[in-house]
Amino acid sequence: MNRATRLAAWAVSLPPTLFLLLFFLAPSVIMVLASLRYPGEFGGLAALLPLFPADGVETGLTGEAYAFIFSDLTYLEIFGRSFIVAALTTFICILLAYPLAALIARSPKRHRDLMVLLVILPFASNFLVRVYAWIIILGPLNLLYTSSAVLIGMVYVHLPFMVLPLYTNLEKHDPALLEAAQDLGANAWTRFWRITFPLSLPGIYSGSALVFIPVLGMFAIPELLGGTGDILIGNLIKEQFLDNRDWPLGSAVSIMLTLAVLLLAAFTVWAGRTRRRQA
Repeated sequence: MNRATRLAAWAVSLPPTLFLLLFFLAPSVIMVLASLRYPGEFGGLAALLPLFPADGVETGLTGEAYAFIFSDLTYLEIFGRSFIVAALTTFICILLAYPLAALIARSPKRHRDLMVLLVILPFASNFLVRVYAWIIILGPLNLLYTSSAVLIGMVYVHLPFMVLPLYTNLEKHDPALLEAAQDLGANAWTRFWRITFPLSLPGIYSGSALVFIPVLGMFAIPELLGGTGDILIGNLIKEQFLDNRDWPLGSAVSIMLTLAVLLLAAFTVWAGRTRRRQA
């Protein structure tokens, strides 16, 4: 590789690398350091090396926030509830998005752009406006401030993120495969289960990641549509930072959530590679 090629490679890769370091890695490092600090006397963070140490005010680094999370079953319950809600939302989105994406993919090409536009049209309005609209809808149905309302809101907001990857995948399927299977005597269910579904798994994986991960950190929908028993991880983090002003605990919960998402992503990648090797 000559000098000009190396300079061109650096020119292309340096801006996104700096962007990731500045807006992703640096905030994560700050959160890790904040989670290892003591809370300030009036909220926030206590000074690491105060110029004038006050009696009874602890300083330095500590792991008390993490110890507190694992010692209180309430926090573990909130984590478990958040993963259940995220899993249910993802599963329901798959059930609803698959036939819609298949319909769009099999429609005439002149209609597909319009149908995709209708799928993404809700993004043209403000997120909170759409959630408040559900408050008006669910109120007369006596579903407001329930777990069902939270699930409905989650599915409504994140459904397009499942439809679009599935549509992109299903559109690329070769119809000749289904025709060949039909000629060999396979019925509609067999053709779907043995051909269409396996080929659509990359779209399902992509859509599941786009739905599952944001749902884990969502706090607006549970706060507006749910009751006191519907607090999720996002609500817990928001409460620690804004209400309790316990920044170390809020940072520790955020780090725990980040680690859980990274482990889940790593498992998904491993499962995908294992499946490809078996295939």
